[in-house]
Amino acid sequence: MKLLKTIFITGILLITFLILGVFSSEQEEKTDFAYDACTDIIIGKDASVDGSVITSHTGCCPECRVHVVPAQTFKKGAMAPVYYGLQDVRKPLHKYGKIIGTIPQVKKTYAYFHTGYPQMNEHQLAIGESTLSQKDELKALYGVCKQIMTIEQAQVFALQRCKTAREAIHLIASLVEKYGFLPSCGPESEALCIADPNEAWVMEVFSVGNDWTPESGKPGAIWAAQRVPDDHIAVVPNWSIIKEIDLSKPDYYMASENYMQVAIDHGWYDPESGKPFNWQISYSPVLREWASSRFWLFFQTYCPSLKEWPNKKLTGPYSGYNAYHQYLEDISLYPFSAKPDKKLSVQDVIAFQRSVFEGTIYDMTADTDWLVPDGKGGMKKSPLTTPFPTRDMRELLDITWRRMVSRGGYGMVVQVRNWLPAAIGGVYWFYVDNQYSSTYVPIYAGVQEISPLYKTYDPDKFSEDSARWAVDFVDNLLYLRWQEAVKDLRKVRDPLEASFFKDQPSIETRTLELYKKDQKKAKKFLTDYTKSCMEKTVKMYRDLRNLLITKYTNNKLGL
Repeated sequence: MKLLKTIFITGILLITFLILGVFSSEQEEKTDFAYDACTDIIIGKDASVDGSVITSHTGCCPECRVHVVPAQTFKKGAMAPVYYGLQDVRKPLHKYGKIIGTIPQVKKTYAYFHTGYPQMNEHQLAIGESTLSQKDELKALYGVCKQIMTIEQAQVFALQRCKTAREAIHLIASLVEKYGFLPSCGPESEALCIADPNEAWVMEVFSVGNDWTPESGKPGAIWAAQRVPDDHIAVVPNWSIIKEIDLSKPDYYMASENYMQVAIDHGWYDPESGKPFNWQISYSPVLREWASSRFWLFFQTYCPSLKEWPNKKLTGPYSGYNAYHQYLEDISLYPFSAKPDKKLSVQDVIAFQRSVFEGTIYDMTADTDWLVPDGKGGMKKSPLTTPFPTRDMRELLDITWRRMVSRGGYGMVVQVRNWLPAAIGGVYWFYVDNQYSSTYVPIYAGVQEISPLYKTYDPDKFSEDSARWAVDFVDNLLYLRWQEAVKDLRKVRDPLEASFFKDQPSIETRTLELYKKDQKKAKKFLTDYTKSCMEKTVKMYRDLRNLLITKYTNNKLGL
């Protein structure tokens, strides 16, 4: 018994020492980040509770600094730079990376909100991004291939030049075909969940290998787009979701001229087989668990009556270990989109984004290695039990890593609405760091300037004046005693976030009144309001960190 007690205490001490190193071990790598970290949900206007079209994005990249790039006018013959490195957070703000090419500039561009993957413009055009897997033969490498158009650069051009989802698809398609699609994550393929106040589309882009040249006369990418029906919802969990393509229905399908031919050339599809061409199967590799788990969670959560989904709920403390009996469902089980059992709100999407698969076989807090004696002859979860065990903690406790929805550099949920002026109708709920512990703040399409707190972040140097560091500080302190500390977080975070949603109708009513009289005053009002929400949020995290370090200092943890 003494030996077990010694082992237990030693383990707790080791974990505590590891916690002290969380700041350094959890920072982003200098040159890379996971490409399987983005989950996009997209909702048609008749599937949302208020008629909004909704798109979203989690995980993203280290470049979380958000700023407004204003509308601009250019002289005839001007050229627009094509950048590589838009995701790099270590470059100065307002610098966008290395120029690797140029394209003809347009006379006038629209204002948009810039991050590593830019997400909305002044006309309520909104885009979420999710990296997909593609077969090795399609991959193209930066520095080797001749392609120059990354998906994030194409997003920039679309937000600067387009007002609708269809316009954005046509523009992005023309750019990747003419200049070649250059993967910047993986090197893998990409999906964009594109929304305007009336329609929602999913566009998928695959590359065409290292041998493509602009002089070949062939498209520099393979792409397809499918509209999400107005009463449907869809999820893109780092995996292709487009299946059969019917170009006789242009209101619902678009594709490149080579969308089928590349698969035929590689032997991935035989037109003589009598089987319909399946885009998803043709260009994707074998399904990975980090994608199938999110497919399952999404559809069994929001479309439980659609069909009988696999049972992946925990039935006992060891059911998550029993890999031999776990479902390995085929990708065909999950549809492109589906009608939800009930209409969804922005808050529903946020709840899904924060999911850590609690109560399922993918729940990392359910691992029995977290169990400690309860002092009554039984076992209980350690106070240190966290859904986000660091690499060192997983290795120490022998916990299997599972890909969750939560955890990323920044993300958002955008709602766009056709019954309001664009400046008011478009609002994206933006978070930084880990959405599980972060707060979503509203940024309206009419906002003219972002708080400096959300434009400041250097991953190599802590700053009191950075929203990302404020959230990250608290996120790290939670590890001191996670099970109790997360309750302290929710006690102050949830009411603040709820107040933003509660105030939304009155804020928009007031803004609309101003807008009818003076659009500039209305936009200033929205700008000041957004800044105040950001400032309140950062203050809350500063106060919370003081509470957490005082309450859970290791001087009180029995060292």
